[in-house]
Amino acid sequence: MYYYWDPTYILVLIGAVICLIASARVKTTFNKYSKYRSMSGMTGAQAAERILRAAGINDVRIRQVSGSLTDNYNPSDKTLNLSESVCNATTVAAVGVAAHECGHAIQHARGYAPLAFRSALVPVANFGSMLAWPVILVGALINNQMSMTVINIGIVLFSLAVLFQLVTLPVEFNASRRALVMLRDQGILGDQELGYTKKVLGAAALTYVASAAAAILQLLRIILLFGGKRRD
Repeated sequence: MYYYWDPTYILVLIGAVICLIASARVKTTFNKYSKYRSMSGMTGAQAAERILRAAGINDVRIRQVSGSLTDNYNPSDKTLNLSESVCNATTVAAVGVAAHECGHAIQHARGYAPLAFRSALVPVANFGSMLAWPVILVGALINNQMSMTVINIGIVLFSLAVLFQLVTLPVEFNASRRALVMLRDQGILGDQELGYTKKVLGAAALTYVASAAAAILQLLRIILLFGGKRRD
Protein backbone atom coordinates (compact mmCIF):
# COMPACT_ATOMS: atom_id res chain seq x y z
CA MET A 1 0.00 0.00 0.00
CA TYR A 2 2.67 2.53 1.06
CA TYR A 3 5.73 0.48 0.17
CA TYR A 4 6.61 2.25 -3.06
CA TRP A 5 7.57 5.77 -4.03
CA ASP A 6 5.00 8.44 -3.38
CA PRO A 7 5.29 12.23 -3.85
CA THR A 8 5.56 12.87 -0.12
CA TYR A 9 9.02 11.31 -0.09
CA ILE A 10 10.22 14.68 -1.37
CA LEU A 11 9.55 16.07 2.13
CA VAL A 12 11.91 13.48 3.63
CA LEU A 13 14.55 14.29 1.02
CA ILE A 14 14.26 18.02 1.68
CA GLY A 15 14.70 17.40 5.41
CA ALA A 16 17.74 15.19 4.80
CA VAL A 17 19.36 17.77 2.53
CA ILE A 18 18.77 20.55 5.05
CA CYS A 19 20.41 18.47 7.79
CA LEU A 20 23.38 17.57 5.60
CA ILE A 21 23.96 21.21 4.67
CA ALA A 22 23.75 22.32 8.31
CA SER A 23 26.11 19.55 9.43
CA ALA A 24 28.64 20.42 6.73
CA ARG A 25 28.48 24.10 7.61
CA VAL A 26 29.13 23.60 11.32
CA LYS A 27 32.10 21.36 10.57
CA THR A 28 33.66 23.78 8.08
CA THR A 29 33.03 26.77 10.35
CA PHE A 30 34.51 24.98 13.38
CA ASN A 31 37.54 23.89 11.36
CA LYS A 32 38.02 27.43 10.02
CA TYR A 33 38.10 29.07 13.44
CA SER A 34 40.09 26.21 14.93
CA LYS A 35 43.04 27.87 13.20
CA TYR A 36 42.79 30.94 15.45
CA ARG A 37 44.46 30.66 18.86
CA SER A 38 42.53 32.43 21.61
CA MET A 39 43.98 35.64 23.02
CA SER A 40 44.01 34.22 26.55
CA GLY A 41 45.70 30.99 25.50
CA MET A 42 43.17 29.07 27.58
CA THR A 43 42.04 25.60 26.56
CA GLY A 44 38.38 24.74 26.25
CA ALA A 45 38.51 22.99 29.62
CA GLN A 46 40.23 25.92 31.32
CA ALA A 47 37.74 28.39 29.88
CA ALA A 48 34.87 26.19 31.01
CA GLU A 49 36.29 25.99 34.53
CA ARG A 50 36.63 29.77 34.77
CA ILE A 51 33.12 30.37 33.47
CA LEU A 52 31.58 27.88 35.87
CA ARG A 53 33.44 29.30 38.85
CA ALA A 54 32.48 32.86 37.88
CA ALA A 55 28.86 31.72 37.75
CA GLY A 56 29.16 30.25 41.24
CA ILE A 57 28.89 26.67 40.01
CA ASN A 58 31.24 24.33 41.86
CA ASP A 59 29.53 20.97 41.53
CA VAL A 60 29.92 20.37 37.78
CA ARG A 61 32.68 17.99 36.71
CA ILE A 62 34.52 18.67 33.45
CA ARG A 63 35.73 15.65 31.56
CA GLN A 64 37.00 14.74 28.09
CA VAL A 65 35.00 12.43 25.85
CA SER A 66 35.93 10.81 22.56
CA GLY A 67 34.90 12.06 19.16
CA SER A 68 34.67 15.44 17.45
CA LEU A 69 31.94 17.94 18.36
CA THR A 70 30.39 15.43 20.75
CA ASP A 71 30.33 18.08 23.48
CA ASN A 72 27.37 18.13 25.85
CA TYR A 73 26.21 18.95 29.35
CA ASN A 74 24.50 16.14 31.24
CA PRO A 75 22.18 17.56 33.92
CA SER A 76 21.51 14.13 35.43
CA ASP A 77 25.07 13.73 36.75
CA LYS A 78 26.25 17.34 36.34
CA THR A 79 29.08 16.55 33.95
CA LEU A 80 30.29 18.89 31.26
CA ASN A 81 31.66 16.62 28.53
CA LEU A 82 34.13 18.15 26.10
CA SER A 83 35.27 16.40 22.95
CA GLU A 84 38.89 15.79 22.03
CA SER A 85 38.84 18.71 19.59
CA VAL A 86 37.65 21.10 22.31
CA CYS A 87 38.89 20.01 25.73
CA ASN A 88 42.62 20.68 25.36
CA ALA A 89 42.55 23.01 22.35
CA THR A 90 43.36 26.71 22.74
CA THR A 91 41.46 27.88 19.68
CA VAL A 92 38.63 30.39 19.45
CA ALA A 93 36.32 27.64 18.18
CA ALA A 94 37.14 25.27 21.05
CA VAL A 95 36.69 27.95 23.72
CA GLY A 96 33.36 28.97 22.17
CA VAL A 97 31.98 25.43 22.14
CA ALA A 98 33.12 24.84 25.73
CA ALA A 99 31.46 28.10 26.79
CA HIS A 100 28.23 27.06 25.08
CA GLU A 101 28.10 23.88 27.15
CA CYS A 102 28.74 25.99 30.23
CA GLY A 103 25.67 27.94 29.17
CA HIS A 104 23.63 24.77 29.64
CA ALA A 105 25.17 24.18 33.06
CA ILE A 106 24.24 27.74 34.05
CA GLN A 107 20.71 27.18 32.74
CA HIS A 108 20.45 24.10 34.93
CA ALA A 109 21.80 25.89 38.00
CA ARG A 110 19.44 28.83 37.49
CA GLY A 111 16.37 26.65 36.91
CA TYR A 112 15.87 27.82 33.32
CA ALA A 113 12.33 26.66 32.53
CA PRO A 114 12.77 25.63 28.86
CA LEU A 115 15.71 23.37 29.82
CA ALA A 116 13.66 21.73 32.57
CA PHE A 117 10.79 21.25 30.12
CA ARG A 118 13.11 19.72 27.53
CA SER A 119 14.61 17.36 30.10
CA ALA A 120 11.13 16.24 31.11
CA LEU A 121 10.27 15.65 27.46
CA VAL A 122 13.23 13.34 26.79
CA PRO A 123 11.61 10.02 27.84
CA VAL A 124 8.29 11.02 26.30
CA ALA A 125 9.92 12.04 23.01
CA ASN A 126 11.99 8.84 22.89
CA PHE A 127 8.87 6.77 23.55
CA GLY A 128 6.94 8.65 20.87
CA SER A 129 9.61 8.41 18.18
CA MET A 130 10.08 4.67 18.84
CA LEU A 131 6.39 3.71 18.72
CA ALA A 132 4.93 6.24 16.29
CA TRP A 133 5.54 4.37 13.02
CA PRO A 134 4.59 0.90 14.33
CA VAL A 135 1.33 2.31 15.70
CA ILE A 136 0.59 4.17 12.47
CA LEU A 137 1.28 1.10 10.35
CA VAL A 138 -0.94 -1.07 12.55
CA GLY A 139 -3.70 1.49 12.12
CA ALA A 140 -3.21 1.51 8.35
CA LEU A 141 -3.40 -2.28 8.15
CA ILE A 142 -6.48 -2.91 10.25
CA ASN A 143 -9.77 -2.58 8.43
CA ASN A 144 -12.34 -1.42 10.94
CA GLN A 145 -13.68 1.72 12.58
CA MET A 146 -10.69 1.83 14.94
CA SER A 147 -8.24 2.38 12.10
CA MET A 148 -8.19 6.19 12.16
CA THR A 149 -8.12 6.26 15.95
CA VAL A 150 -4.99 4.13 16.01
CA ILE A 151 -3.39 6.20 13.23
CA ASN A 152 -4.12 9.42 15.10
CA ILE A 153 -2.52 8.00 18.23
CA GLY A 154 0.60 7.32 16.18
CA ILE A 155 0.57 10.87 14.81
CA VAL A 156 0.30 12.27 18.32
CA LEU A 157 3.24 10.09 19.42
CA PHE A 158 5.39 11.41 16.58
CA SER A 159 4.29 14.97 17.40
CA LEU A 160 5.89 14.57 20.83
CA ALA A 161 9.26 14.02 19.15
CA VAL A 162 8.68 17.10 17.01
CA LEU A 163 7.79 19.11 20.12
CA PHE A 164 11.11 18.09 21.67
CA GLN A 165 12.96 19.44 18.64
CA LEU A 166 11.09 22.74 18.87
CA VAL A 167 11.70 23.16 22.60
CA THR A 168 15.41 22.52 21.98
CA LEU A 169 15.73 25.68 19.87
CA PRO A 170 15.30 28.34 22.60
CA VAL A 171 17.45 26.24 24.95
CA GLU A 172 20.34 26.21 22.48
CA PHE A 173 20.02 29.86 21.48
CA ASN A 174 19.95 30.93 25.12
CA ALA A 175 23.02 28.84 25.96
CA SER A 176 24.95 30.54 23.16
CA ARG A 177 23.91 34.00 24.37
CA ARG A 178 25.04 33.15 27.89
CA ALA A 179 28.34 31.83 26.51
CA LEU A 180 29.14 35.02 24.62
CA VAL A 181 28.35 37.19 27.65
CA MET A 182 30.56 35.13 29.95
CA LEU A 183 33.43 35.01 27.46
CA ARG A 184 33.33 38.79 27.21
CA ASP A 185 32.83 39.50 30.91
CA GLN A 186 35.62 37.14 31.94
CA GLY A 187 38.03 38.56 29.36
CA ILE A 188 38.60 35.14 27.84
CA LEU A 189 38.13 36.38 24.28
CA GLY A 190 38.62 39.77 22.67
CA ASP A 191 36.01 41.58 20.58
CA GLN A 192 37.20 40.19 17.25
CA GLU A 193 37.45 36.69 18.71
CA LEU A 194 33.91 36.99 20.04
CA GLY A 195 32.81 37.70 16.48
CA TYR A 196 34.48 34.49 15.33
CA THR A 197 32.94 32.53 18.18
CA LYS A 198 29.51 33.91 17.36
CA LYS A 199 29.87 32.48 13.85
CA VAL A 200 30.82 29.06 15.22
CA LEU A 201 27.89 29.00 17.62
CA GLY A 202 25.56 30.33 14.94
CA ALA A 203 26.53 27.51 12.62
CA ALA A 204 25.99 24.99 15.42
CA ALA A 205 22.56 26.47 16.13
CA LEU A 206 21.58 25.89 12.50
CA THR A 207 21.94 22.14 13.01
CA TYR A 208 19.14 22.29 15.60
CA VAL A 209 17.02 24.41 13.29
CA ALA A 210 17.61 21.87 10.52
CA SER A 211 16.66 18.95 12.77
CA ALA A 212 13.46 20.72 13.80
CA ALA A 213 12.62 21.49 10.16
CA ALA A 214 13.25 17.87 9.15
CA ALA A 215 11.03 16.61 11.97
CA ILE A 216 8.23 18.98 10.96
CA LEU A 217 8.48 17.86 7.34
CA GLN A 218 8.33 14.23 8.42
CA LEU A 219 5.25 14.97 10.52
CA LEU A 220 3.66 16.73 7.56
CA ARG A 221 4.36 13.68 5.41
CA ILE A 222 2.72 11.39 7.97
CA ILE A 223 -0.35 13.62 8.12
CA LEU A 224 -0.60 13.74 4.32
CA LEU A 225 -0.30 9.97 4.07
CA PHE A 226 -2.48 8.89 6.94
CA GLY A 227 -4.21 11.85 8.51
CA GLY A 228 -6.96 12.33 5.97
CA LYS A 229 -9.37 9.89 4.38
CA ARG A 230 -7.99 6.36 4.45
CA ARG A 231 -6.50 5.10 1.23
CA ASP A 232 -6.56 1.60 -0.12
